Amino acid sequence: MNIVLLEPEIPYNTGNIGRSCVLTNTNLHLIKPLGFSIDDKHIKRAGLDYWKNVKLSIHDSLDELIAKYPNSNFYFATTKTEQKYCDVKYNSNDFIVFGKESKGIPEDILEKNKNNCITVPMLPIGRSLNLSNTAAIILYEALRQNNFNFGD
Repeated sequence: MNIVLLEPEIPYNTGNIGRSCVLTNTNLHLIKPLGFSIDDKHIKRAGLDYWKNVKLSIHDSLDELIAKYPNSNFYFATTKTEQKYCDVKYNSNDFIVFGKESKGIPEDILEKNKNNCITVPMLPIGRSLNLSNTAAIILYEALRQNNFNFGD
């Protein structure tokens, strides 16, 4: 599996997601610009001693990443869709894309990928769940669908 963070802003979220990625053999892709340095002490603190084991790739753009993996599915986590994250069938090489904490995924990207937008249902009393919590919820559903096959 692959988690993609589009222009992440908060190092603690990225560190926490990185830790989840290590423990599930999931690749972590970061799309520039980043709101912090990957050497930042906050990201390392959140990722604990796992951070050195993150299978990390950094890309200049989302388009660059998508072009590099033309045979993979890309799913876009957003609050702006009705399709639930558990209503799609994930393959082990799929990518789950999350937007920056303050704004989410840009509207033009969501519009171009309307059929692959997914959401985690919640009460409409807040904007969204925390990014690292949402990433864990969706990642574990994708892993469950693939019989928790963590690969090599």
